[in-house]
Amino acid sequence: MRLSLQTQKIIKDTTQEVFGAEAHVKVFGSRINDDARGGDIDLLVELPFLMADVERKAIQLIARLQLRIGDQPIDVLVIDPSTHWQSIHEQASMTGISL
Repeated sequence: MRLSLQTQKIIKDTTQEVFGAEAHVKVFGSRINDDARGGDIDLLVELPFLMADVERKAIQLIARLQLRIGDQPIDVLVIDPSTHWQSIHEQASMTGISL
């Protein structure tokens, strides 16, 4: 994975700060490929419960992460029990690396 251990910890801690202690986060996409270069940080946040204002919280997560790890492109997908799964959700869930 092309994220330092410190960055991984910041991502995990910040995700739980924004979404709660039960939130689980995975990194997927180009950052899990050690042979790739560049690319944004793609995150999948898995919630075992329904949560209000998920879109606002996702934007809040991105903003906090950019302040803490530097201004770089970050994409966040959030799934909860009500999510209608699409191919991107399945790909992220199956290939993502848990933090």
